[in-house]
Amino acid sequence: MGFFNLFGGGTSTVSIEEYLQKGAVVIDVRTKEEFDEGHVQGSKNIPLNEIGFKMDEIKKIGKPIITCCRSGARSGSAANILKQNGIDTINGGPWGNIANCVK
Repeated sequence: MGFFNLFGGGTSTVSIEEYLQKGAVVIDVRTKEEFDEGHVQGSKNIPLNEIGFKMDEIKKIGKPIITCCRSGARSGSAANILKQNGIDTINGGPWGNIANCVK
């Protein structure tokens, strides 16, 4: 079991690249201040404490979701919340993991 699996939704069975190829949208769950310091190009910033309030908005995206944050802990929590609400989601872990995959 990988480190990110401990936080719900590690990428051991499905890769970030596979999700990006499926047209996944990246949701960065860090604070606005953290997001403003650097983020994945094209990602949406929805802080973890707002995920529950933005569920309808996220469902309307109609695409798979990759969550990310600074370390993978918050994004794992967000991935679990989204999965519990029927959204196809993986935890991408630290935002740099995804930034390295975006072309």
